[in-house]
Amino acid sequence: MAGSGPELRSGAIAHVDLGIPAGHEAGFPRPVVVVTAQDVLDSGPSVVHVVPLTSTRRGFRTDVPIEPNGSGLEARSYAQCQHIRAVSVSRLHQEVGRVSAVELRQIREVIGLLLDAPPA
Repeated sequence: MAGSGPELRSGAIAHVDLGIPAGHEAGFPRPVVVVTAQDVLDSGPSVVHVVPLTSTRRGFRTDVPIEPNGSGLEARSYAQCQHIRAVSVSRLHQEVGRVSAVELRQIREVIGLLLDAPPA
């Protein structure tokens, strides 16, 4: 993967090394969901926005469940929307699948609530 342009799709699940976490940050190598708008991805950005996934259910309102069916994940996971971050496209490796359109919309709605952004 390690690039952008037409091959990089919004909703893609890819592996990224988020490094050593500080405090309660998400860290270490893990799957993430690319949430950057497709129009932006089509322009070939050098940085994209991702939401880390975890297989641990913590019950936070900011976690969106991601089902393994069709996603490329082996087990139910949770998109940790409170941990959205920007990463270089060069850090994206090994796309494993995609979230559904409904799951991507739910992730974006939670991010909007976190940022106090009005719905579109």
